[in-house]
Amino acid sequence: MTRRTLLATAVATLTALPATAHHGWRWTDGGQFELTGVVTAADLGNPHGVLSIDADGETWTAEVGQPWRNERAGLNDEMLAPGAELTLLGERSGNPDERLMKAEAIVIDGETYALYPERL
Repeated sequence: MTRRTLLATAVATLTALPATAHHGWRWTDGGQFELTGVVTAADLGNPHGVLSIDADGETWTAEVGQPWRNERAGLNDEMLAPGAELTLLGERSGNPDERLMKAEAIVIDGETYALYPERL
């Protein structure tokens, strides 16, 4: 491998690390967290869906699954649309000043939809 190829590979790897770290669980606190509220906005595309939740007057951001993961759990976009009342189970940000969480499961009308069943 030439020096130039080695350098290009190293740069590509290092610039990709922040993106891959974000989509893992390392940014969460590792504990269990429950958030109940009303969806005020939903962006359910790739790489994962994002919901804005009004919980007792506080706005939270919740990462949910990729479209295929939501579908596999039995969810559809209408169930996560603005106005939906739900409870999110998962992990919150490791930074306590952020109102941010990653959902492992979503409870709607008493039914639990497991996005990451292996984590429950």
